[in-house]
Amino acid sequence: MTLELAPNWTADTPQARAAELAKLIGGAYPDAHGRFGPFGGRFVPETLMPAITRLEEVARHALTDPAFLDELGVHQREWVGRPTPLARAEGLSRLWDADVWLKREDLAHTGAHKINNALGQALLARRLGVKRIIAETGAGQHGVATAAACARLGFPCRVYMGAIDAERQAPNVFRMKTLGAEVVPVTSGDQTLRAAIDEALRDWVSDPRGTHYLLGSAVGPHPFPWLVRTFQSVIGREARQQMLDRAARLPDAAFACVGGGSNAIGFFHAFLGDPRVALIGAEAGGHGPAPGQHSATMAHGRPGVLHGCYSMLIQDAHGQVGDTHSISAGLDYPGVGPEHAFLRAIGRVSYAPVTDADALAALRDVCRVEGILPALEPSHALAAAKAHARAHPGSTLLINLCGRGDKDMPILMKHLT
Repeated sequence: MTLELAPNWTADTPQARAAELAKLIGGAYPDAHGRFGPFGGRFVPETLMPAITRLEEVARHALTDPAFLDELGVHQREWVGRPTPLARAEGLSRLWDADVWLKREDLAHTGAHKINNALGQALLARRLGVKRIIAETGAGQHGVATAAACARLGFPCRVYMGAIDAERQAPNVFRMKTLGAEVVPVTSGDQTLRAAIDEALRDWVSDPRGTHYLLGSAVGPHPFPWLVRTFQSVIGREARQQMLDRAARLPDAAFACVGGGSNAIGFFHAFLGDPRVALIGAEAGGHGPAPGQHSATMAHGRPGVLHGCYSMLIQDAHGQVGDTHSISAGLDYPGVGPEHAFLRAIGRVSYAPVTDADALAALRDVCRVEGILPALEPSHALAAAKAHARAHPGSTLLINLCGRGDKDMPILMKHLT
């Protein structure tokens, strides 16, 4: 199913775009219908509507409740390890002829940014009174984070994972099982993240009252894009203040990888009101621009509905979701969060495809001059920053290093030896 852009959305002038962005920064987005401009909304079976509306009600109350926020803060400090550090990358700065800073989300508990959202939603699940939690995962980091949060809070946990992803991310499958989660390989569809979300939604439909679907990215029906961004926005708030404290300035450009877009939307959100900070999302360019060779939704997609929301997605001329590819399991998704689609439409954030080869080259740079093994996902953001540094020597660059690369060792052993 493919829809055209909403005809009453007229942010096609600089003044209108500025007004839309002001609303977004001021908290007016998503609107009452879960829309970011024309994007977002709820396209789900009626069976799920009571669970979704209740989730929004409980979340809005909790996020203004000092008791909930205090408990969340304690877990963030004592268990997640927040605030995560901001580090000046001395070696990359010399190598790339730029002033490079890394937001070290790879040092958060479980090894990636995913724990921020998993913890927040697990605490909400307790308020919802559900008996079990389910989740989907691509690269496995959201599955690991959900399994860890469920173990800490005492929830049974089931994680759906595409069979292809389960094979190439075997270390994370073992980590999830060790943390007590049931991991269900999905052999239908494309056997990657899209199929895992499909299966998780089917599970949720079968028991919407007793189950919470802990969706891991800033996609899906409202309130998930807003809710995930809210829990991930701690990244950007910390990074912005840390840049001011450490560098006495904001960056010229900030970079994050974008699949569904949770780390990026949390990272970018604090900088939306800083027009001098260029915001750049790095998509999975794969092997090239031909269909099936990439997962670059912004570069090659068009508007449509997938997994309960209206956003940009990769599809064929008949509106069927297209095949995707990325060396990174976490970026191998044919859609993108609706807030990202909105930010691109008004020109606030730029999105650029990064090839597998360029991501691997950037990963090598970081390993050899920083002693850090990044995950393949943020290696795309690193590659985008490297290209930006060549075009803008001497610029100050901030990169969200959203995960560490231990999980990618089986893939790296094939490509780097």
